[in-house]
Amino acid sequence: MDARSWAPRRQLCPPGILLVALASMLASGQAKVYSRCELARELQDFGLEGYRGYSLADWVCLAYFTSGFNTAAVDHEADGSTNNGIFQISSRKWCRNLNPNVPNRCQMYCSDLLNPNLKDTIICAMKIVQQPQGLSSWDAWRQHCQGKDLRDWVDGCDS
Repeated sequence: MDARSWAPRRQLCPPGILLVALASMLASGQAKVYSRCELARELQDFGLEGYRGYSLADWVCLAYFTSGFNTAAVDHEADGSTNNGIFQISSRKWCRNLNPNVPNRCQMYCSDLLNPNLKDTIICAMKIVQQPQGLSSWDAWRQHCQGKDLRDWVDGCDS
């Protein structure tokens, strides 16, 4: 019997998987979980108050119910796609993960959406809201925020 026959065969990890894993580890090392008012101020500074007719409270409510205000949140779907960052932006059409054959409408990598600096995330979210569905593009917003009194989400957050 050959001495090598009993040894487990070594399988190499595809390079793309390794890069995504590394990017996720780096992003999670830089994760930020915002407080409600801290996020409200940040979103205000980026001009989301009133953007496309949505209040700051709409955006804060969305962030809470999608990620719990966590910039490094990643949800893995059964089809291999991911929802990324504080607004859980989908890799199915908005950002690039491993599959180069899907739309990348925000022209960025999904790992860019995990950054505690929200600039890329907000730019992408603004593109999504420009679509006819607006914030209704997010199930979480439709289920938890749409049509509700959202004043408490920003109450006491004045600068």
